[in-house]
Order: sequence, then structure tokens, then C-alpha cells
Amino acid sequence: MSGSAAQAAAVAVARAWRRGWAPAVPAGRVAVLRAVLYPFVVLDVLLLTDDPVPHGDVPVQLYRPLALRRLLHLPAPSPGYVRVLLVVLLLSAVVAACGRLPRLAGAVCAAAYLDWLSNAYSYTKVDHDHVALVVALLVLPTVGAVRVRPGSGRGTPARVPSEAAGWAVRCVQVAVVCTYFLAACAKVRFGGWDWADGAVLTWAFSRRGTALTGAVAAVPLLLVALQWLVLVAEFLSPLVLRLRGRALAAAVLFWLAFHLGTFVMLRIHFLPTVVCLLAFAPLERLVRVRSARAGSGGGALAVEPAAGGGR
Repeated sequence: MSGSAAQAAAVAVARAWRRGWAPAVPAGRVAVLRAVLYPFVVLDVLLLTDDPVPHGDVPVQLYRPLALRRLLHLPAPSPGYVRVLLVVLLLSAVVAACGRLPRLAGAVCAAAYLDWLSNAYSYTKVDHDHVALVVALLVLPTVGAVRVRPGSGRGTPARVPSEAAGWAVRCVQVAVVCTYFLAACAKVRFGGWDWADGAVLTWAFSRRGTALTGAVAAVPLLLVALQWLVLVAEFLSPLVLRLRGRALAAAVLFWLAFHLGTFVMLRIHFLPTVVCLLAFAPLERLVRVRSARAGSGGGALAVEPAAGGGR
């Protein structure tokens, strides 16, 4: 291969990588993601994953640090440590949600949240539903400020396509897909291909079933069909990254229905993953730039459809 041909091939590969990993999407999508994910962090640490605070009060002998905590030399939880961490986490999440100091506050929030979760999982099993949220918190600060109204200071205008925003969004999307795909890999690794033909749902219903599970449990073939549906859908989840338009919307609705079904029948929620599914939606269409004096109050962010929008 000649030098010019090799150079052309390298350029083509670089362009393909940028199209795949850094597609230019309106920066407004990141602004909306921040407005959703950072408040969810507050909800998560106060209501859903609130174990780290009481962990600071239990004997240290129960502490079995994850490899990440050992690698980073994070200390064993103590009463003072976990409470200071909680304050830092809440304050940084609130500041980042308001769009202030997006890099600094976002980086502090990501580091504190990683410390918080690794604390929670150093005493029990590791839940995989937080993977996409952790990745989102790590990549959102790389985008910097996004300007959602004229004259509101520095930052990328919400409607301007940005490869930095596209890279962050793509990372979140890939993390969501990995949550499903790697779950399927784990099922086959530990349960073999017989996992889908087994009594997984029967066992789950017996432990966590609700009043709605009786009709489903009465049809064994339906249980096996549902298990195969879940396994096949998880293995095919990477295809979501190639979908567009109505096909993408249908795929996202399928996963939302799946999570709704698991909650209704088993009281198992995947809220951290569910909120990260928003990364597949054209959230920038919710952002409409308004003048500071427009309307009655001159709001900065209006949730009504705007023309245009990215993928």
C-alpha cells in the first residue's frame, strides 16, 4: 500500500471513529441530561442507595472493599467520613444540576458518587443497574458549559452541534447497552444456555411475586418464553446503537416496558438505567431559547417542542 493510500485509509478510519463515537449532536441534549441525572443522584443517595451512611456505624470487620477502593486507597467508612461525603455529594449535584461550574461541580459529583457506590457495594452484592449512571457522571463534565438562553454567559449554545456533547451522549448510550448485553453474558456464564429453559421466573415469583404474577406463573410455557425473550433481547441490545427514528423509539419503548414489567411483577426497579435511556432521545427538542424578557417571567428553559434537533 502506497503512502497516500495508507494516509487516506487512516483518515477514513478516523472519520468513521468520529461518526461512531463523537457524532455532532446539539449541546442542548447534555443540558437536559444534566437537569435530569443530577437531581436523580440526589434522589438515589437519599432514598434508593442510602446504605453508606449506616455503613459508617457498623464494625469495620464487615467491610470488604471492592478492588476499586483498594486501588484508589479509599478509607474504610467511618461516621464522620460518610456524612461529609454525603454533604459534598449533595451540594455538587445541586450545583451541577443548575448548570453552574459544570466541569468542577460535575467532576466532584462523579468522584463522590463513585466513592458512595463503592462503599455501598463493599458490604453486599454489586448491582449492575448503576453502570450507565456512573459513566454518565464521569463524561458529562467533559462537555463544559451549555448556554440555554441568549446573553447568559459563556458556553456552547444549546442548538449548536457539538462533538464533545456527542461523545458524552454516546458513552452513556454504550453504557446502557453494556448493562443489558453483559447481563446476558453473565446469565450464560453462570447458568449456561439452560438458563432460559429453567425455573428462573418461577423461583423469582416465589420470592418476590406480587398479586399480578399468579396468572403468569400458571402458564409454565409462558414463563419459559419470557425468559428466552429477555435473553435474546439482551444479546441483541447492541443493535440499538445502529437504530434511528421510529425503530430506535420502538427499542427504547421495549426496554421501558421491560422495566415496568419487572417492577410490577417483582418490585425490582432499574431506575438508574431507565433515566439513562433518555440519552437515546432527542432531548434537545425540549430546549427553546427565550429572551430574558419574553413572556411573563422570561424563563430560561421552556419544555415545548422546537424546530430541528439532533439524532
